[in-house]
Amino acid sequence: MKLFALVSLFIVVSVASPAFADIYKFEDAQGVIHLTNVPTENGVKYVLIMREKRILLDKKLGDNMSQYDDLIIKASEKHKIEPALIKAIIKAESNFNHRAISPKGARGLMQLMPATASSLQVQDSFHPENNIEGGVKYLRYLLNYFNGNLPLALAAYNAGENAVIRHRGIPPYRETKVYIQRVLGYLDKFRL
Repeated sequence: MKLFALVSLFIVVSVASPAFADIYKFEDAQGVIHLTNVPTENGVKYVLIMREKRILLDKKLGDNMSQYDDLIIKASEKHKIEPALIKAIIKAESNFNHRAISPKGARGLMQLMPATASSLQVQDSFHPENNIEGGVKYLRYLLNYFNGNLPLALAAYNAGENAVIRHRGIPPYRETKVYIQRVLGYLDKFRL
């Protein structure tokens, strides 16, 4: 029965979703199968059951990637953050989809959590200008808080500043480590 449920979930996820995410599973001591896209439990052996389909930077995204350039430059100048970094975060967070919603509830281009958006006075996280302004303002706060250390600021953007503080550095979360690498990779490409 468990195998049937797992196979059914795999089929639904792979057929119903145009964008994929890495899916991991583990079975606990009681025999319950757990599925997640974010392996966070320590001491648990996760098994990758589905790999995310990666979208390459250069394929059919040119128009989408430039449509927010004016808003990015405006926020960049206001908060003194390199436009290429803002663009790299948007690419990694939402792939330039201003209607994106994460499984955890983050919304918009820069994937603001509702509480973060509220604290930044972002009324509508799906409004591109409001979302970019709020996300860049938050990034500026994180860069200041972590003394300009970009990897720590990115880790905090992804996992929360308390996780970075608690771990006294980049948290040992696979998702966060991959996120930092992804943003830095996009940053290099957008600087060209």
